[in-house]
Amino acid sequence: MSNTTSRSRSPQPEPIAEERVPLKARKVSFSWEGTPLHWVPDDPFTTHTINVLHLLLPAGERWFVHVYKQVLPYITDDRLREDVIGFIGQEAMHSQAHDEVLPHLREQGLDPTPYTAQVDWLFEKLLGDRTLPPGKPRTWWLMERVAMIAAIEHYTAFLGNWVLNAEELDRRGADPTMLDLLRWHGAEEVEHRSVAFELFMHVDGGYRRRARTWATAFTALVFLWQRGARFFMENDPTLVDGKASFKDFYRRGRAGTLPTTGAMIRSIPRYLSRSYHPSHEGSTEQAVAYLASSPAARAAEKGAA
Repeated sequence: MSNTTSRSRSPQPEPIAEERVPLKARKVSFSWEGTPLHWVPDDPFTTHTINVLHLLLPAGERWFVHVYKQVLPYITDDRLREDVIGFIGQEAMHSQAHDEVLPHLREQGLDPTPYTAQVDWLFEKLLGDRTLPPGKPRTWWLMERVAMIAAIEHYTAFLGNWVLNAEELDRRGADPTMLDLLRWHGAEEVEHRSVAFELFMHVDGGYRRRARTWATAFTALVFLWQRGARFFMENDPTLVDGKASFKDFYRRGRAGTLPTTGAMIRSIPRYLSRSYHPSHEGSTEQAVAYLASSPAARAAEKGAA
């Protein structure tokens, strides 16, 4: 099956020369009994802003897996196919691990169902398979979604790199189990950060499609994230008048408990540069080192052995 092409196809950017890491799904598990509602002590805003991941990722990463299973027949490079299959396995585990946090939130008085129902509709209906005739219309929609995943993965790698280096969370006494979940996930996002972009470049690579789908993905992520933070703050049973604002986000970024606004803005032109390659984001060596020390990842390795 031939690759789709575009008149505005970009030249393939050069990756950083790093040792390739075979991707594997680590069957991790976490126990949430000892994790408090505000797992960043005395900071419900940071807690709930990061908690939005538990609402977005299960449906989003199931969608990644669904789309990538459809694009497998388009892959003509054996090494890339192997990476995509490893990516699928890791994303499926990410979805499961974050999904398992939701019952814990319900037990603490935060029922996320009204919000997750909207997220499920977005990924399953709005971005799901459409009744399109075979041929170009169906292929076009598949390539749009592959490009959108590449844009989203730029930000998951950005966040993964951030949380691996977010030492302020440790200094504030953040719950170690939650930090391990976030850093295990973040390390795997850094580990496989090039796969989605290289897949897009392999099956399409059109720059106009890359820029267009980036705008869609970025707008959706900002909208969903601020909506999720507000949902949590307004429904937190321990807060009298919980609110979430951009000023709160900016201040936490300055304090080091959330990504800085400046770093997020600077990530935009990097992705839109024609010379962009995800290997320039984060460090494989750091990611692999964390996965070797993560309590959950080590337990998964021991269980597999």
